[in-house]
Amino acid sequence: METKNLQILPVGVADFERIRTNKLLYVDKTHLIYRLTHENCYVFLSRPRRFGKSLLTNTLNHYFSARRELFTGLAIEKLETEWTKFPVLRFDFGHIKYESREELEDTIDTMLSRYEKIYGSDPKEKHIHQRVAGLIERAHEQTGQKTVVLIDEYDGPLLGVVANSELFKELRTAMRKFFAPLKGSEEHLRFVFLTGITKFSQLSIFSELNNLKNISLKDEYATICGISEEELLTNFQPHIEAAAQKNKISYDEAVAKLKHNYDGYHFTPESPDIFNPFSILNALQDLRLNGNYWFDSGTPTYVTELLAKHDCNVTDFEGMVLTPTQLYASPEDTTSVVPLLFQSGYITIKSYDNRRNRFTIGIPNHEVRNGLIEQLFPRYMGKSLIAADSFLLELSMRLENDDIDGALKLLQDYLVTIPKTNNTDYEGHYQQILYIILNLAGANLDCEVTTGDGRVDMVLQTANKIYIIEFKLGQSAGTALRQINSRHYTDRFALDPRPKVKVGVNFSREERTIADWSTSE
Repeated sequence: METKNLQILPVGVADFERIRTNKLLYVDKTHLIYRLTHENCYVFLSRPRRFGKSLLTNTLNHYFSARRELFTGLAIEKLETEWTKFPVLRFDFGHIKYESREELEDTIDTMLSRYEKIYGSDPKEKHIHQRVAGLIERAHEQTGQKTVVLIDEYDGPLLGVVANSELFKELRTAMRKFFAPLKGSEEHLRFVFLTGITKFSQLSIFSELNNLKNISLKDEYATICGISEEELLTNFQPHIEAAAQKNKISYDEAVAKLKHNYDGYHFTPESPDIFNPFSILNALQDLRLNGNYWFDSGTPTYVTELLAKHDCNVTDFEGMVLTPTQLYASPEDTTSVVPLLFQSGYITIKSYDNRRNRFTIGIPNHEVRNGLIEQLFPRYMGKSLIAADSFLLELSMRLENDDIDGALKLLQDYLVTIPKTNNTDYEGHYQQILYIILNLAGANLDCEVTTGDGRVDMVLQTANKIYIIEFKLGQSAGTALRQINSRHYTDRFALDPRPKVKVGVNFSREERTIADWSTSE
């Protein structure tokens, strides 16, 4: 397929007008926009970075500006009959890390001044909250239509300093003044829309606006940002076909690779699988189906700081069961790192137990897992990832050839090169190290897999076999193997036709590596 004939993808484009006038590919979300704007007045949406929040906000701007020509052929064209033009005040707090309260207030002043040139100002309005209230009221009076307020990445200033408690409090105070007038200006407002990553409960917008609708958790809006599988297959079929041809695989194999790397997000209890839109667009533009696009676009500093502060292991999040309160908690109301990692897109909902009202969480896909592991690699290994490249390549080849003995011998030799650290005298430390190494070698594996009679430490799958792995520390490989047999771990995989290989691995406290291993089919 000629790639030059493919419709251009809007990689990095958050301007709806540019997408429509240049005929870039647009996944139609306007039926949801119509419902959103007619059912609600005050709305908050939380989604991870680069998930399309800015494009959605920009689209709302053009919709409320009655740019009907931009919506030709889209679902909303048949739904909307009036196309009323409203005054729109749009504010964007993303993309800048504020070093002081003064810097944030200067930014707010600049944004307010832009609209005061259109709707005028009042010398009596000396403070931020007075100026915001005045703008909203004057825009309504001068146009005869209520004002629309769109605030993109409202929490950007706070997330950038979440680890600096003093500066955080100062910036929060400034933001409170900005949001405060929204409550008292209700008679002048048609629609208020805020996007962000998390919900800071102690801001006035959340404590005072008792009619604020948080649609982040609503199943009906689960796909308002991101790309569902149906949308992927409907809108991107030619691009997937081109990618399959470029990579010399079938169309179905290309879809499977996209799902493995970029799918798996669930933001609500009944959400369908959601693909990361930034990664999908980049992968299909490059015709490369395994790039770490989202993670490589810049991991926020607050994420790396939190992972280090809480000494997190990647496996800690797999299979964790939480209540809705625990999962959706504000960062100000909890000491757990989990809510912010969930809201930031590094972990996601894997399943929901409606009867018990509990969520099971985990890492959404290979791209995120691989990115997190690369972040953690130097901490565990005491060396750079580049230094381990040849070792990982050799390990990958042995696993691909189902040479489990060769792979374990290679791991045995490598582990002794890792510098000694504290807190290594427990089995989970070695499980975590192998999890990190095997993932970076491209292995398909899971940890702590639940069975009818316990939990398997690790399950490694290749094209031809399934390896059921149990770890022990300071015992014996035979003890580990007997546990696999006595608890019938292989029964969990009885329906899979591939041969099951039981693997017992024992680590040495003194040598800090694999002491012995034993396998059985």
